[in-house]
Amino acid sequence: MKAISSSQVFTNGKIQPAAVLFEHGIIVSVVSLQDIPKQCEHVNYGNLVIMPGLVDTHVHINEPGRTDWEGFNSATQAAAAGGITTVIDMPLNCIPVTTSMQAVKEKQACLKNQIWVDIGFHGGVIPGNDNELASMIDAGITTFKAFMIDSGVDEFPASDTATLDKAMPILAKGGATLLVHAELDHCGKEAKITDKASYAEFLNSRPDKWEVEAIEEIIRLSAKHRCKVHIVHLSSAKALDIIQKAQLKGVQITAETCPHYLTLSSETIPDGDGRFKCCPPIRNTANQEALWQGLKQGIINFIVSDHSPCTPALKRIEEQNLWEAWGGISSLQFGLSLIWNHLKQKGLNLLELNKWMCENPAKLVGLQNTKGKIKKGFQADFVIWDPEAQQTIDKKDILHKNKLSAYEQHTVYGVIEQTILAGEVIFDKNKENFKSNPKGKYL
Repeated sequence: MKAISSSQVFTNGKIQPAAVLFEHGIIVSVVSLQDIPKQCEHVNYGNLVIMPGLVDTHVHINEPGRTDWEGFNSATQAAAAGGITTVIDMPLNCIPVTTSMQAVKEKQACLKNQIWVDIGFHGGVIPGNDNELASMIDAGITTFKAFMIDSGVDEFPASDTATLDKAMPILAKGGATLLVHAELDHCGKEAKITDKASYAEFLNSRPDKWEVEAIEEIIRLSAKHRCKVHIVHLSSAKALDIIQKAQLKGVQITAETCPHYLTLSSETIPDGDGRFKCCPPIRNTANQEALWQGLKQGIINFIVSDHSPCTPALKRIEEQNLWEAWGGISSLQFGLSLIWNHLKQKGLNLLELNKWMCENPAKLVGLQNTKGKIKKGFQADFVIWDPEAQQTIDKKDILHKNKLSAYEQHTVYGVIEQTILAGEVIFDKNKENFKSNPKGKYL
C-alpha cells in the first residue's frame, strides 16, 4: 500500500490535511495524517494541493489520418503535464472519422504504446450513419458528436434536423448523449469580406443568434425524442437563459465552455493572428463575465479545453488571413493554470475548480464512480500542484505536437508538480519524463 499526504488535499468537498491510501491503482481510504499505517510507502507533499486528476472530455487528437496536426503520444504527454489523467477524443479531424465500428477499431489500434493518460472516444453522428450507432453504443461509446454547421472537414458533414431525427431516438434508447456543435447559419450566402485580418469582422460574421437559434432547435429535438443533449464549447452568453429555462422544464440538457471563452476577450485579440481563431468565436468582456456567472449558477456544467491543434501553416499567420485560418485553440497543457488564474482574480476557490474540471466532466462520460474525486473505490488519479507559484507559458515548454498557442507569454498562477495515474507517477516537473512505457489505458 502507498500513501500521499498534504496539508491541502481536496476530498469530501473541501480542502483539508489528509493522507490518501491506495493500492493496485485504487484509493483504499482517506485518513488523517496521524492514521497513516506505518508499513506504507509514504510521500508527503507539504503544502502542495492534491486534487483528483483532471478529466477533459473535449480533445481533438486527430490520429489516425492527420497526425501532423496532433497524435496520441504528444497529446497525452501534454495532458499529463497539465494534470489531466483522462481525455476523451473527438470523432472528427482523424481519418477515418469515428462514425462506425470499423473506425473505432482503427483508432483503437493506434493507441498501443502511445497513451500516457486514460483515454476514451466520442462517436460521431453524420448523415447516413444511423445504422452504426447502436453497435457503437453496445461497444461502450455513450456520447456522440454532431455538427449543426460545416465542421471544417469534408469527412464529417453537418447534421440537419432530418439526420438528428433519425439518430436521437437510437441514442435515447441506448442511454447515450448527443454532443452538439450548436451554430446555425441562416444567412444563405457567403459573408462579404472587406478585411481578411480584422478580428472584429470575423466575429461579426458568426453572431450570437447562430448559437441561440441552434440551441433552441436542439432543445426542441431533445424534448421530442427524450434524448440527452450536451452543448459543447458554449461561446454566447445570450443562450444561457434559454438553456436554464429548458433545464427547469426537465429537458435533459447540459453545457460546457472552454478556457479561451473565459480568459480571452475580443477587445484584446490582435488582427490577423490565427492563433486566436476558433468557432464559435471568442466574444467580448461582458459576454465573458456572463459565462462565468453561468458557471456559478450551474447553467454551464463544466470547463474543458476543446484542444484543436493544427500545423502552423494552417493558421495563416504570415498571410494575416483569419477567414482561411484553421479554427481552433491549443490549450490542453495549461487549462488548470489558466482557469485557476482567473478563479484567484474572482475570489473563487478550489471547490469550483474541482467541480468544473474534475467531477462534472466525468459525469458526462459515465465515469462519475471512478474518476473526478478523491474517494474510496475511485482510481488513484491525482494532480499535485502549487496554487501560489507562477509560470510564463513559453513555446519551448509546450508538449503539443505543434507549438502555436494563443497563450504564449501569458503569466499565470498554478504550477503542476506531479501527475499520478492509477497510483503511478506519469509526470514530474523536476525529472525527465515520458521515457518509460506509457501507463494509460483505453476506457
